[in-house]
Amino acid sequence: MAKASEKYEVMYIINPNFSEEETAAVVEKFKALVEANGTLDEMEEIGKRKLAYEINYISEGYYVLMKFTSGPELPAELDRILGITDGILRRLITLRAE
Repeated sequence: MAKASEKYEVMYIINPNFSEEETAAVVEKFKALVEANGTLDEMEEIGKRKLAYEINYISEGYYVLMKFTSGPELPAELDRILGITDGILRRLITLRAE
């Protein structure tokens, strides 16, 4: 039996050295992935922020927060694709407590 939909949120950080076009393309890619496989509840491009610590000599990143509702297979696939996408410094997908 398939598990009911759950509410998740994903925060990912894009390399700040990407051009505006490259950043927009990455954001659009993940927005489209979520919309195709679930429901995008909310999306916020937080923008450039200083990182708590350097990652590969990079001290800031472009933060994006997406809240979505989906079955349990989307977060795993989203994490996999974020993990192999150039320019993604970090990502975290969590279950939202509503």
